[in-house]
Amino acid sequence: MHHDTIAVIDFGGQYAHLIANKVRRQGVLAEIRQPEDPIDAFSPYKGIIISGSPSMSSQDEDAGYTKEIFDLDIPILGFCFGHQEIAKHYGGTVIAGGRQWGRADLHLTGEHRIFAGLDSVEQVFMSHYDSVETIGPDFEEYGYTPEIEGSPEHRNAAIGSDALKRYGFQYHAEVDDTVNGDKMIGNFVLDICDCTPSWDMMAFLKEEKKRVAAQVGAESVFLLASGGVDSTVAAVLIGEALGPERVHLLHIDNGMMRKNESQNVIKMFEQLGLGSHLHFVDASDTFLSALEGAVEPEKKREIIGNTFIDVFNAEAKRLNIESHLLGQGTIYPDTIETGGTKRADTIKTHHNRVAVIEELIQQGKVVEPLADLYKVEVRELGEHLGIPREMLVRHPFPGPGLGVRALCSDGVPDEEGFADALVQLDLIGQDFGLHVLPLPIRSVGVKADLRAYEHPALLTGDAPWDKIIDTVSLITTEVPGFNRCIWNLGESRPTSAKPVKATMTKQRLDLLREADHIVMDGLARHGLYEEIWQCPTVLVPVSFDEEDGELIVIRPIRSERAMTATPIKLPDGLVRELRGAILALNGVSSLALDVTSKPPGTIEWE
Repeated sequence: MHHDTIAVIDFGGQYAHLIANKVRRQGVLAEIRQPEDPIDAFSPYKGIIISGSPSMSSQDEDAGYTKEIFDLDIPILGFCFGHQEIAKHYGGTVIAGGRQWGRADLHLTGEHRIFAGLDSVEQVFMSHYDSVETIGPDFEEYGYTPEIEGSPEHRNAAIGSDALKRYGFQYHAEVDDTVNGDKMIGNFVLDICDCTPSWDMMAFLKEEKKRVAAQVGAESVFLLASGGVDSTVAAVLIGEALGPERVHLLHIDNGMMRKNESQNVIKMFEQLGLGSHLHFVDASDTFLSALEGAVEPEKKREIIGNTFIDVFNAEAKRLNIESHLLGQGTIYPDTIETGGTKRADTIKTHHNRVAVIEELIQQGKVVEPLADLYKVEVRELGEHLGIPREMLVRHPFPGPGLGVRALCSDGVPDEEGFADALVQLDLIGQDFGLHVLPLPIRSVGVKADLRAYEHPALLTGDAPWDKIIDTVSLITTEVPGFNRCIWNLGESRPTSAKPVKATMTKQRLDLLREADHIVMDGLARHGLYEEIWQCPTVLVPVSFDEEDGELIVIRPIRSERAMTATPIKLPDGLVRELRGAILALNGVSSLALDVTSKPPGTIEWE
């Protein structure tokens, strides 16, 4: 069947495939194209959307793409970097300035069909360093963001030319924090591009089964099955495509699982009728031995990923199924955050994207039916496959498990930039009635599509929730070197912080496992488990003042696709319960709530 199709040009932005996802949600097929693809490759499409990028348009970075696309008589819409390139091509100017990340209010200057059905002020999501200063003679300004505390007025946040059929948004309409971004994309795709909706998830399922069957041929698949939503849906889909007798599942306990996780996973796969070829290996000692002494987050991820493959290969050899293809439940955020497209910056390397996996992919030996999907689509696909709901609403859990939630440290304070930052942090804290303490460690974040390995700051005080969120926005935007804030849930106000020398040990993992169990149980008892999309519990090797023990950070967030996330305020009653239970654990001295959005803070700390 022929589908009207939109081309999404991927300049390496964190959200390029999310654009394609949002187009598909309109019932229109979207395909990813590369910026240097020949002009003939774009002729079948009814429209083009240009993604954001880690490159700087103001510096003419990544300028060698196929600019002949602007000669095509089809509509083109650009987001962020794409918006800036459109403005530049038609006589506008782009400057390095007006940086923004996080939510902003777009004020529309008038009516236009790309904003049909929307209000005069719309919440949008910004993540950029460059901005459009002026626009060409054929263009109009459709919207701007006004000056707010910590951010200047931002003109030309939305521009367009009906005569040229060219449009640009400085913000990211594709992310969920642009509240009506779906409508904006839908207006472009269905109205301006005149596409007829004919694509849905059932069409994807039918086509993906054929693709899997064609790739595997007469071979079979050996799939790493963590028991999370992704690997579960992948296992059922591959089983339907090939037949369950040609699918072997391997569940590995890497010593970094949640409490009772492996037992529950095995029961679940047996319920799904996939137990006949289900294999289990307790490789806890193997993983912990490999991780001994490792501190740096990327090194830990690399070790975990490589050890998964070593254990997988050893088990395949034992079972005499070494010729089987490797199956994985990889989804798109795993790929893009690992720098898995030509221009994407590496935010953090996922265990299913280490070098040995990439080599197998190049050899055609890896089967990944979900690789272009996001979590919300995976869950929808799972419903079509008849997987029980309780299995699909499980909180996402990273492949490396608690290995990326038990932070490590060599015990040496990292206070780079603190001398310059302290005055700014104090002033911001005073404005909002909060005490701000920089922490001498780092965590992974993302700013304007680039990896940001920067410091967290601890906030102490009883400010209202909205003031706390405003404080976080100001600190992460205005203070160089800070990408994350946590809110102190303890009763005292720490005045100093020091790192604790800590590596990956069974004792620390057992401590984190218990704290995580307390949090998960609390969410369930308070009826919050399904409302909260994910809630990592993180063991941070930091102690305050003269205390012994480490810091536990709870990170409840709301998200759909993991590309953006917003922090959630927990009820006071639950906070009191968690404070009492977690601070009673031997080895824990303090407790905090992560109040950072993504970006600038990633969901996981590593």
